Amino acid sequence: MKRFWTVAEAVAQQGGWGVRLDQRPLRTPGRALLEVPSEPLAEAIAQEWATAGESVDPRAMSLTGLANAAIDRIAPDRAAFAAALGKYAQGDLACYRGEGPQSLAASQADSWDALLGWARRRFDVDFVTTIGLIHVAQPKATVDRLAHEIAALDTFRLAGLSPLVTIGGSLVAALAVLESALTPGQAWDSVSIDERWQIEKWGSDTEAETALANRRRDFLAAARFLELLG
Repeated sequence: MKRFWTVAEAVAQQGGWGVRLDQRPLRTPGRALLEVPSEPLAEAIAQEWATAGESVDPRAMSLTGLANAAIDRIAPDRAAFAAALGKYAQGDLACYRGEGPQSLAASQADSWDALLGWARRRFDVDFVTTIGLIHVAQPKATVDRLAHEIAALDTFRLAGLSPLVTIGGSLVAALAVLESALTPGQAWDSVSIDERWQIEKWGSDTEAETALANRRRDFLAAARFLELLG
């Protein structure tokens, strides 16, 4: 899409906050009015449009994309979306440890034991950890409790939480970011231990580093989206 506007600004609307492009209200790909629940988020979305170049790159508009997802994809059936996201409790990254080498196993234990410890205290649940990648069932009470937490979230928080879960592979880490138990940077370091260890161990690989950088960018953008919701 070619740039067709000069000024992008956040504006108050009847049900929240929106963005205007030269007095035209911004709409989602589904043609719904783009309306978000907080002024800081609307201002940040307006800034994405204000700083866009002559050719708009949707990948550079992470906040806009997440708002669009909340309105077009999640809002029509919030309960179903939440239920699908809650299923990640059945196979959290932090429950699957490597057999070795020792340096990797130690890094996983240091980070993931603390993460699961927080979740145990916060949600009164327990986890089963294992060595290797073969699926291990989590206690039903744990899965149900975490799914209940996800089901209680509003549409926009589900939109922000979803990339944290799917990119990082850890529902627990995503909830820790949501509840400010971890900073976004700390959470990213936790969920990217394996990839960063591989790069450090075997040396630089341009393709792998680019993929990891892109995942980090999207992970941190989703965390910022949640922060801007207030």
